[in-house]
Amino acid sequence: MNLTSSYLNLPEVITEVCPNGVGLITLNRPGALNALSLPMVRALMHALQSWKNDDSILAVAIRGRSKHGDFGAFCAGGDIRFFHQAANQGNPALEDFFTEEYALNHLIYTYPKPYIAFMDGVCMGGGMGISQGGRCRVVTERSKVAMPETHIGLFPDVGGGYFLGRTPGRVGEYLGLTGQVISGPQALLWGLADVWATTASLPQAWEALGQVQARHSHDFMLAWQKKTQSLGWQWGVAAAPALGAVPLSPAFEVAFAADSVRGIVQALESARTPAADQALATLRTRSPLMLHVVLEQIRRARAMDLADELRMERDLVRHCFHPHHLGRLPSDSETVEGIRALAVDKDHTPRWNPEAIEAVHPDMIAPFFQSPWPACMHPLRDLA
Repeated sequence: MNLTSSYLNLPEVITEVCPNGVGLITLNRPGALNALSLPMVRALMHALQSWKNDDSILAVAIRGRSKHGDFGAFCAGGDIRFFHQAANQGNPALEDFFTEEYALNHLIYTYPKPYIAFMDGVCMGGGMGISQGGRCRVVTERSKVAMPETHIGLFPDVGGGYFLGRTPGRVGEYLGLTGQVISGPQALLWGLADVWATTASLPQAWEALGQVQARHSHDFMLAWQKKTQSLGWQWGVAAAPALGAVPLSPAFEVAFAADSVRGIVQALESARTPAADQALATLRTRSPLMLHVVLEQIRRARAMDLADELRMERDLVRHCFHPHHLGRLPSDSETVEGIRALAVDKDHTPRWNPEAIEAVHPDMIAPFFQSPWPACMHPLRDLA
């Protein structure tokens, strides 16, 4: 349905429980593509925690409302304008945001009940954080999936190292470094989605969530999956090639397996293909410093469990906004500069420091991975 002015006055996170025991969550900040604010993170955490141990709740589903209807804009990420303002003003709410967002991501991964994410439309950054831990991740022909954080001098957080590090081959390095936007079928092929659906079928599938009668979560999921298959939904990675998805090219597999960012660049230069040239041009626009940090993050994350990976990310994001080891204030950080160029001044000419990939030294990278807190005081110390 079309949104009316009165509908837009509803909360940014709408929750309801169907009579059959399914909890429904609708992100309702369509003007900002459902970018997550701290109150939204807290509302999501409250709903999921309250349903977690409620025996009457069988499953949870989440969608994002767009300006045009009930679907179409899942979540574009975190509220980066808030990040910029808070960093420049020394607002402690910035620290709270990342601590609570990462705790929310962990909760979704470890949720004891089926969590179904309708990744229709934009699903980037923080949107991936509230979808990738789900048991059922739904993409469509208009899904735009990405971890574009290097575009603003950040790194793929919200568990990005964890789920990118578990994609096939060197897909994780490719997506994490370039921030490339991929389609729904491509996400399905690379393990970032579980089922492909047409956008036209989403209202019926959502309505069916409240119609399935089951005594247990497992039975609920089987019955709901059967209903969606009658709507033409295609489950599993095997469906991806017929939908147009293709593997990462052999040249990219070789390039993004290089030991360093400089090695990746050199391999792309040697490839001399249009795709390699495009990837190389993209990398040249990103923060050279943060490219090195991201490569190290993804490589480390492959051998880490989720809780430890999220704790590492919490360390990283603290250093991103407080780069004391570089002798910089928050206002001089790569992240604040990247957001300024993209979303505040919108001149799209970030002044990265250093300016070149070749100018980054190891002693600039290593401190990002040193925790500013003792283990007993870490903001995410309680993650299991």
